[in-house]
Amino acid sequence: MLRARACRAVWCRPFVPNGSHCPMSDFTAVAETAGSLRRRDVRTLSLAALGGALEFYDFVVFVFFALPLSQLFFPHDTVPWLAQVKVYGIFAAGYMARPLGGIVMAHYGDKLGRKKMFTLSVFLMAVPTLGIGLLPVYAQIGMLAPLLLLLLRVVQGIAVGGEVPGAWVFVAEHVPRQRIGFACASLTAGLTVGILIGSLVAAAITRSMTPAQVLGYGWRLPFLVGGVFGFVAVWLRRWLSETPVFEAMHARRELASGLPLRQVFAQHLSGVLKSMLVTWMLTAAIVVLILMTPSLVQSTFHLAPARAFLGNNVASFALALGCLSYGWLADRIGHAQALLFGAVALLLTGYALYLDLQAGGVHFIGLYALVGFSVGVVGVVPALMVVAFPPAVRFSGLSFSYNIAYALFGGLTPPLIGMLVQRFGVLAPAHYVAFTALIGIGVAVHSLRRGGSGSTNS
Repeated sequence: MLRARACRAVWCRPFVPNGSHCPMSDFTAVAETAGSLRRRDVRTLSLAALGGALEFYDFVVFVFFALPLSQLFFPHDTVPWLAQVKVYGIFAAGYMARPLGGIVMAHYGDKLGRKKMFTLSVFLMAVPTLGIGLLPVYAQIGMLAPLLLLLLRVVQGIAVGGEVPGAWVFVAEHVPRQRIGFACASLTAGLTVGILIGSLVAAAITRSMTPAQVLGYGWRLPFLVGGVFGFVAVWLRRWLSETPVFEAMHARRELASGLPLRQVFAQHLSGVLKSMLVTWMLTAAIVVLILMTPSLVQSTFHLAPARAFLGNNVASFALALGCLSYGWLADRIGHAQALLFGAVALLLTGYALYLDLQAGGVHFIGLYALVGFSVGVVGVVPALMVVAFPPAVRFSGLSFSYNIAYALFGGLTPPLIGMLVQRFGVLAPAHYVAFTALIGIGVAVHSLRRGGSGSTNS
């Protein structure tokens, strides 16, 4: 029975010590025919996406309150732009801590199972989020306030470092291989819904409270709510089962021996490099265009907070739709082709948005929605990374590549963008996104020239 269940969803051949994929006709034949999502698959994707949305809200809500946090956690005589850069630095610390959580959780995810780490990560996110909502500010405890804020942000980073790669592996290993593009994209869409929830909460607080009330207690509410969200996500994940791929490897004693990450370095460096490059594009798209733009349009382009958050709500909703659309497209035309198309769209729409903002932002809402949909190309990225590594070391390979790249590129992006805007002008964010989109185009073209679509359908 275990084998029958495993055969239905194991779309990659088992991993063997020399790094090759050994042929197994029973696994392959079933994977080729089981191309549609079953009811159990849909349930798994729905629960995983909902839990991911609640957890990712906890991680990103920080950036929506960068302005009040910069005023509350640093001395009042600090230059505003410098205080904001410092807060972005604390935000970035969460990204810098992601490799630690990702590497450790991925190791045990490849050894003990995907589900255990999938549940642990969301618990580790709920606790510090609740803690941030209860923190005293600089006026109460001085420099200890930003230090505690930094510590809790680091714990959040450790948690999300295991959560996001683990979630992609988890959903991909539950569905037929012809549907991994949509499976990974649906999980990514769930994560982006977490961004939308954060944006809606920030907009509601900004609209219903005066600036003094926000500074007094309003900024605490999203973190307290987020802590509750996190524990709800822990409860939801009790209903998920271990992936058939891991169960099959465990039953056949094909789990990686020794350190899975060592095998990744020895045999799959090309997969690591490819994954890191596409992650760079992902970080720029999400961090700059979705997370930072609401604050940038207020501080740099002087748009009203209500309009900034309205635009972000529309863009975040369009992003979720874009992820699903690109995931559907990737399963039909191939991952590399979908990446190529999406990277070009990302480059063009990013410039359109910031050029319009430079001219006064007349078309801000509509263009931001178009940008959000274009950012949906990030839904293709996890599918590319999942198929880059064999099952026995998949969690470790994907997690290392994704988290190291996010720490290097995503972690440095907020303070870097803040400094670039000061030095090179208001179009600096669009230039940065365009540069990373060119990298995505290069990865796609390279994959196509090698004769593959980057898809398991090839």
